[in-house]
Amino acid sequence: MRDTCLCLAAQRAARRLARHFDQALKPTGLTNGQFSLLMALNQPDPPSMGQLAEFLAMEPSTLSAAAKVLERRGLVSVERDPSDSRAKRLRISAEGVALMRRAVEIWRESHADLESCLQPGMGHALRDGMAALVAAAQAHPAGSAPPSDA
Repeated sequence: MRDTCLCLAAQRAARRLARHFDQALKPTGLTNGQFSLLMALNQPDPPSMGQLAEFLAMEPSTLSAAAKVLERRGLVSVERDPSDSRAKRLRISAEGVALMRRAVEIWRESHADLESCLQPGMGHALRDGMAALVAAAQAHPAGSAPPSDA
């Protein structure tokens, strides 16, 4: 299993990449997860927590906890959804945008350095492969019947 498990391989890669970008983003005071969240919020209309959780592949409770940390720092605000008072939306603040822009420059440099260590085209192939893996996992959830050969 150690050498064939897709889940283990993805987890190991994700943890190493997370540490790589956490270290790179340290001067901003952001973790890679917080940076990803700010990037996902960088749009004209604030997304709902549900939309955001789906996009980031996070549990809603995990997203809510992450948002509270950024809200305390003044980087995001939590708003009621005007069309559904039970739902919440997240909006990036001006301070959040400014910090995100600073972090983007650090991310770009760190990402380029990391990708330069790969063979040409491998970064693109890895992104495509991960997207295919996610699509396969969504199309065939655990416990469902495997695809038929017929």
